[in-house]
Amino acid sequence: MIVTHPRIVEAVSGLPLHDATDLTGGGIQAQIRLNDQIYTLRITKAGKLILTK
Repeated sequence: MIVTHPRIVEAVSGLPLHDATDLTGGGIQAQIRLNDQIYTLRITKAGKLILTK
């Protein structure tokens, strides 16, 4: 069973499932903050994800 919520879907595993295109606002990059660190999430032309610090 999948429970839908705006921008977040809870998969059968119970873990949050986020759509990468939602995270990037429809673009190809987003910044993600964890504590005091900023990471960049990028969607490649091949449709893969790269997360860099």
